[in-house]
Amino acid sequence: MADRRTPNRRLAAVIAGTGVTYHALACEIRAVAAEAGQRLNTAPSNVAYWVAGGTPSGQTPLYLAEALTRKARRPVTPGEIGLGSPDIGAVLGTDPLATAADLGRSTLLRRRDFLNSAFTATAVTLPLGYDHQAAAATLQAAHRGLRIGSGEVTVVRELTEHFRTADDRLGGGHGLTTATAYLTDTVTPLLAGRFPSAAVRTGAFAAAAQLACLIGWKHHDAGREGAAQKYYLLAFQLACEADPAGLAAWMMRALTHQALDLGHPAGCPELAGEALRRAAGRTDRRTRALLQVTLARAHGAAGDTRQAAAALLAAEDAASDTRDPVPSYAAASGPVTATVASHTAKTLTALHDHRAAEQHYRAALAGRAPTAYQRTHALTLANLADTVAAQHRHEEAVHLWHRT
Repeated sequence: MADRRTPNRRLAAVIAGTGVTYHALACEIRAVAAEAGQRLNTAPSNVAYWVAGGTPSGQTPLYLAEALTRKARRPVTPGEIGLGSPDIGAVLGTDPLATAADLGRSTLLRRRDFLNSAFTATAVTLPLGYDHQAAAATLQAAHRGLRIGSGEVTVVRELTEHFRTADDRLGGGHGLTTATAYLTDTVTPLLAGRFPSAAVRTGAFAAAAQLACLIGWKHHDAGREGAAQKYYLLAFQLACEADPAGLAAWMMRALTHQALDLGHPAGCPELAGEALRRAAGRTDRRTRALLQVTLARAHGAAGDTRQAAAALLAAEDAASDTRDPVPSYAAASGPVTATVASHTAKTLTALHDHRAAEQHYRAALAGRAPTAYQRTHALTLANLADTVAAQHRHEEAVHLWHRT
């Protein structure tokens, strides 16, 4: 911790290295905090005070480090800028069961340091260097006497679907605490049990991964982006133990979409590209279409029109292949063609082709029954309204917003 009477030269050096002004840095800190659901009034005078040796309070050191990370385009830690290194939940450690327990306690005890943690841009690409073997060895050593059968796995899947349905109907992270308690107190202990076959064990980890991903989505829905990111990373780890190809690729997709939704495309083309590479030849073509359109979104957000267009064409072609069934995790968002149409529209919006985006949003609306996908239908209507407004058809846009 920097002494108040001693200038924080490490912080000053990092700020100088980025070339950012105190005003711009203060704005970025406020933006990072807002993503974590916290409103700050950080001003240039606060930055000057910290450089002079003052200490930011609460979670601000983390927000400051993340703001500098985004400005410097490299990882900047609280320790590097002389503000310690608080630990807010492990990510991609060697024991995902311990991580699940820690994250669950942090949520259930409503720890502010966890719930207000910031989305970290540098964590987006962590799966690219993940050592699955180390975690697998830890999990293999965790077996206890409890014997787990296929019946328990089926119940986990059924309850996860109930939680998913409630979220789609009510939104806003509905059922977050209940789903978290179930994962923490019931599902995680099951994963340390003994299984009658490799297939049952794979099914258990797959079910747990999908539940963890849903909890991440519920945090995202509630505006707790740092917590959401940690659960997505946990879901990725659990998925690697079940299906390092298709299901793990799907969790990489979730991480990519979160980063894109928050406006942080750096690293997304690499992550989405790796997800597609993993799934190649190991999943059905419609699932690959969903991964392909995610790659298109990533390229579109990065301004790469040529690669985005190529990925969109590939996604459209793959989505029309109905020969093989779609796995449950890919089918949860509804008909594949509607989901591809929606993300195609988002890609085209990023490329400022609002007229084409409008057509695809309308196709997405037509492809999903609004009664079955209420929340998704409302979000698509809102996106369509934004696209219509961008074409200066404001009265029509207001009418669409009123329908959401």
